[in-house]
Amino acid sequence: QVQLVESGGGLVQPGGSLRLSCTASGRLFNTYTMGWFRQAPGKEREFVTSINWSGGYTFYANSVRGRFTISRDNAKNTVYLLMNSLKPEDTAVYYCAADLDPIRATIPSSLQFEYDYWGQGTQVTVSS
Repeated sequence: QVQLVESGGGLVQPGGSLRLSCTASGRLFNTYTMGWFRQAPGKEREFVTSINWSGGYTFYANSVRGRFTISRDNAKNTVYLLMNSLKPEDTAVYYCAADLDPIRATIPSSLQFEYDYWGQGTQVTVSS
């Protein structure tokens, strides 16, 4: 069982920045692929970004590429999402997720069903 706890959400003006954190329980964090997903009001949850076990491979949705950066600190069991140039359409609940399958340890997935554990989510609101 892996527990994921997100933090760092809040209200920010358009053009602003936020950094989300997700801390995982357990001793095998450095073997997990990690992802961030989001769900806006009235919409389905969607992929944002993912990162492989070492941090050497990252994958981004087109809507956030160039504005968001995913990173991880395996010594702290934590994955981060730095969000710059935020837009009102980035408003959503942001979830981190862990994929424990070693097959995908090198190339991270963007598919929700391949993630085994999920955090409770943190609200990000972009508004003036």
